[in-house]
Amino acid sequence: MKKGFLASVLGIAALVLVGAGAFAFNSLDKETKGVLAQLPTNKDVLFWSIPQRDAAFRAMDRLEFLAKSHVVEAGPKAYELPVGAPLAIPNIDAYMQAQRSSGIVIIQDGKVRFEKYGLGFDAAGRWTSFSVAKSFTSTLVGAAIQDGYIKSLSDKVSTYIPSLKGSAYDDVTVEQLLTMSSGVAWNEDYENPNSDVAKFNTAKADDGVDATTSYMRKLPRAHAPGTFWNYNTGETNLVGILVSSATKKPLATYLSEKIWKPFGMEQKATWILNSTGQEIAGCCLQMAIRDYARMGQFVLAGGKVGETQVVPADWFAKATTKKMDYGEPGRGYGYQWWTYDDGSVSAQGIFGQGIFIDPKRKLVIASNANWTRATDGPEGAAREVFYKQVQDLIDAEAAAKAPATSTKSAN
Repeated sequence: MKKGFLASVLGIAALVLVGAGAFAFNSLDKETKGVLAQLPTNKDVLFWSIPQRDAAFRAMDRLEFLAKSHVVEAGPKAYELPVGAPLAIPNIDAYMQAQRSSGIVIIQDGKVRFEKYGLGFDAAGRWTSFSVAKSFTSTLVGAAIQDGYIKSLSDKVSTYIPSLKGSAYDDVTVEQLLTMSSGVAWNEDYENPNSDVAKFNTAKADDGVDATTSYMRKLPRAHAPGTFWNYNTGETNLVGILVSSATKKPLATYLSEKIWKPFGMEQKATWILNSTGQEIAGCCLQMAIRDYARMGQFVLAGGKVGETQVVPADWFAKATTKKMDYGEPGRGYGYQWWTYDDGSVSAQGIFGQGIFIDPKRKLVIASNANWTRATDGPEGAAREVFYKQVQDLIDAEAAAKAPATSTKSAN
């Protein structure tokens, strides 16, 4: 699993050009200009220094040495996030410093209980998502089913991406692609220059075929479809191509139409493109941390905006339930969501990006960071402890209120 998250950088690593001499100065906010001297000058995200990542993660879509992006337009009215009673979290400053956190927003029962920023970042900025984008992409599959663009998760992937016909993906279903159980051979070791994840985004695209599809359709089969889980960011990129093909719309446009505008995201987002102009579906959404949190609220609302069901009514119940076991007790993988056996779920990206959603407690924790290492440092385990700490605090509050409620009822 650890190396799986490294794949989230694939869209960036192949797109960054050596040399940081040409920057779009006019498009940078004053905050980013202040760290401009620290921006990276090489291709590999994993070898950027911590100060370079501090600078780049807040400006991926506004620097000329990165690829182009599509804008996810926001609507005129933002989903309100009223302020609730402050949640006192012991040692929170030390935790955020250890995480190298750029921001944490905690919403409970629809109210902001905690919000704090770090690394010189603030609520007005956009921070890159890495693999958190995967959960947004899978949600667009649900929207496409609701809209009738995708008929069934049992459909073959090649029905929607004809250029995959005759490949190992010809017998793979949409659901198997969502659960990363295609059985197609794939090496996700990003630190190995000969791995698929290191090579496929720099491979030359076939004439008239998307760059991702060009590479993926040449891969051999390793397992029967649906029998083996293997983390594969290339397949999430295929999910994005599938949605775009089915809807006849760019992912950014469809995301804006189905979620960003109607649900009320506060700021526009951006989605970085691959070499043939397709959004990198497994990575690279830039958005405000409050809008990460609003996505959690959208999930808690069952994918409903007012009286409109954006995804099927049972979509999130299915998407956030364990479909594949990857060997960690109490955890699993759903439709591009990491599941917990207690009913909670999370979207996760390397270097500390995440959305944690706990339906039982009506709890959303959105947090972004620049960890010391992509996944192999101590920060990941500490964040899991933090999630549990917040859950316990919420439970303690509920327990403290329970006796007073009982007494009042008795009277």
